[in-house]
Amino acid sequence: MPDLPDFEDGEQALLIDQRGRRHLFLLRKGDSFHSDRGFIPHDAIIGHPDGSWVRTSRGTRYLALRPTLAEYVLDMPRGAQVIYPKDLAMVIFWADIFPGARVLEAGMGSGALTLALLRAVGPGGRVISYEQREDFARRALANIHMRAGEVTTLTVRLRPVEEGLAEEEPVDRAVFDLPEPWRLVEPVAQRLRSGGIFLSYVPTIIQARETSEALRRHQGYALVETFETLFRPWNIENMSVRPFHRMVAHTGFITVARRVVPEEGVTPPQVREREPSAEEE
Repeated sequence: MPDLPDFEDGEQALLIDQRGRRHLFLLRKGDSFHSDRGFIPHDAIIGHPDGSWVRTSRGTRYLALRPTLAEYVLDMPRGAQVIYPKDLAMVIFWADIFPGARVLEAGMGSGALTLALLRAVGPGGRVISYEQREDFARRALANIHMRAGEVTTLTVRLRPVEEGLAEEEPVDRAVFDLPEPWRLVEPVAQRLRSGGIFLSYVPTIIQARETSEALRRHQGYALVETFETLFRPWNIENMSVRPFHRMVAHTGFITVARRVVPEEGVTPPQVREREPSAEEE
């Protein structure tokens, strides 16, 4: 795999000092990055490799990196609360977003989930995103364009998803970051292909329960499952091995279900808690 080119004018850079403090900004020829530890001309970064060290006017060292998608999501401007990287990773995996997939999304927020979906579907896929609030859509699109440039695989619809579903072509996956995803269980069943995946992300267990129950009542869905993810970093330095004092604990509940062909008189299978093995007891 060839190395990426050196930093260029107009792209983003992430500066990290030796204490781990981060600064995300856009490189512009002739501009400077300023902090309480001095300034760094952008020209001292442009033309240098990703992963280079630079010094401020006061001698402080910073590591200059191209931000990963996770780093960008945490530091990008926000119009609405973003989905954290730990949950974005689970959404992409559990919704099984694949290259070439056609994905229905509702609730763009600040664009974090949309960015992750666009990367996963690749140039041969399509993300159809619904957002009711124009200010959220503007912020999300600005963040998307800042990170990915002009994209040709995204369609944005400024309307409630309920109003547009009847006009949509069939999709492979449906992913929602909305307050009441249970209202979409039936209409999405008309557009989600058999074998496809319905996924919702909500902040409270009450919302998750409502969504799960609606999916279980519908004969066109099976294998309904709800879970959350916890992220606890560890400090490993010489003989000091301990968890961080702070962790990213609960942020939201993810509920997934498979779209299936209804069978008269047959109850679709559901996910059950696994019985512990003899070794685990």
